[in-house]
Amino acid sequence: MAARGKRYIEAAKKFDKTQEYPLDEAIALVKEMATAKFDETVEMHFRLGIDPRHADQQVRSTVMLPHGLGKKVTILVFAEGDAAKAAEDAGADIIADDEIIARIQNEGWLDFDAAVAVPQMMGKVGRIARILGPRGLMPNPKAGTVVQPDDIGRVIEELKAGRVEFRNDKTANLHFPVGKASFDLEKLQENAQTAFDAVKAQEPSSLKGVYIRKMVVTSTMGPGVRVSA
Repeated sequence: MAARGKRYIEAAKKFDKTQEYPLDEAIALVKEMATAKFDETVEMHFRLGIDPRHADQQVRSTVMLPHGLGKKVTILVFAEGDAAKAAEDAGADIIADDEIIARIQNEGWLDFDAAVAVPQMMGKVGRIARILGPRGLMPNPKAGTVVQPDDIGRVIEELKAGRVEFRNDKTANLHFPVGKASFDLEKLQENAQTAFDAVKAQEPSSLKGVYIRKMVVTSTMGPGVRVSA
């Protein structure tokens, strides 16, 4: 393991690593310790008690963070014809035509933050699913990113305003950005509480045992603070 930097070590002295803190208090600590020279992202990390091998225990949904993520969201839309025009008018950054799809397929190009598709394009999108999927960029009806042309504008507006998709990985972990360290503390706390409530609401009905086994909040360069879930 790489040696911890002096700034990290000093920050870690501000709290008890063995203690679990209420969410609001943990967020306040993380914000205080985010002293890097850039605006760090504040993140929540969950260790879930689900079995990812079971389809009925997948945790996947979206949530609107009340104060957004504090960054520009680059949106790619898989659409053609009138649907592509509607996406452009709504503020899409990239319209994925055959050339863009080929670039993703052949070069692994993924210079965007979110992807939306109309159903008519999913045949083509399926060819690059193995590239988009691991990065959480594959359009999916459950995540509200496969939509009819009439709905493109609303989805793009929500994504730009702070709609976040979350889902567990194959090791039953879930990771969630909730804003920037520069946010006012109250706004950061509200985003974090909204995120927590959204994850909590997705507890599978088939689950036996504890749903949230461990929860940590941290910033890009800071130490993790355990949260009492």
